[in-house]
Amino acid sequence: MNDSAVVLFDYLPAANGKRFGVATLNSPASLNSLSVDMVRLLTPQLRDWAQDPSVAGVLLQAAGEKAFCAGGDLRQLYQTLLDRRDQRNEYAERFFGEEYELDDLIHNFPKPFLCWGHGIVMGGGVGLMVGASHRVVTEGSRVAMPEINIGLYPDVGGSWFVRRAPGRTGLFLALTAAQVNGSDAIFAGWADVLVPHARKAQVLDAIAAHGWTGDADADRAALSRILAQAGEGAERPASKLREHYDTIEALMAGDDLLDIAQRLRTLKTEDAWLQGAAKAFNKGAPSSIALTWALWQRVPRMSLAEVFRLEYWASLGFCAHHDFAEGIRAVLVDKDRNPQWQPATLEDITPAFVADHLRPRGEMAPELVPLR
Repeated sequence: MNDSAVVLFDYLPAANGKRFGVATLNSPASLNSLSVDMVRLLTPQLRDWAQDPSVAGVLLQAAGEKAFCAGGDLRQLYQTLLDRRDQRNEYAERFFGEEYELDDLIHNFPKPFLCWGHGIVMGGGVGLMVGASHRVVTEGSRVAMPEINIGLYPDVGGSWFVRRAPGRTGLFLALTAAQVNGSDAIFAGWADVLVPHARKAQVLDAIAAHGWTGDADADRAALSRILAQAGEGAERPASKLREHYDTIEALMAGDDLLDIAQRLRTLKTEDAWLQGAAKAFNKGAPSSIALTWALWQRVPRMSLAEVFRLEYWASLGFCAHHDFAEGIRAVLVDKDRNPQWQPATLEDITPAFVADHLRPRGEMAPELVPLR
């Protein structure tokens, strides 16, 4: 095993001659931000494990204690945004096409797929976690879709899973970049069970001791029992989404984005979490907010595969406009946290501006054409 690789692969031997494939994101210095190199290692290995009869399931985890995955690695993409805004951006095409292909593979993986979402799980990290059949959060999980801060939108299938959270809680999280805990992630439907991080070794021991059958349904049920037992008696943090559900529904109500914006701009509350959410909305990229809303309206009857293809066009659209590069600059490059958004307000955004983000640019990514 090459310990310097950005993804480490190993096996967890189990009973019956079976084993679990173990993939470890291995870039703790970058909070395990998902890079193209990581994707290009993960996708073929997961395909091999899906076909290998000796592999009963998969564990996806991360090195270090701070983060499972803080999002996509945008630094290399940033330079291409500066160089090729008015031209075809082949790096962006591969970046998004291959990332969404991996996310779809996890959603449709034919065997138990356990994701250990400890620490920071944001953006592209949520995209990896939410598709797994067994999604573990811990007392230390910090989950968010913070794309409005960088002039993007909740991609990686976010348009699909944001829409499927209870009520309009997903829309609230998408429009405010609000951070939530493990209990919130479970409430939103983005995670399944909270297991104290200290009990991870207990989970691995139970996986190793179990007699996996190779029957995917039976093995998924067995893994669910193992995780439920490991989570028994764990103290779960209070859920802000559950506590403020009625307030969130009132804030997000209706079919006019400017009505929602006005409620968030004028929100009066003593709750620091809600205050922070409203502040982030007010500082977020108007283009990101408008496109997030447009996608929210479009996707209710779309399949996940259709959403990935729509998001591919949307992401290339953001690459061709100003705000994505400006957001990366302000947050990750210069770090001045003072982005100059164009347009500067929601009121300045036109239907034509939104439509230009969603139009096809070139050919559909070959990775995404066959998705079903």
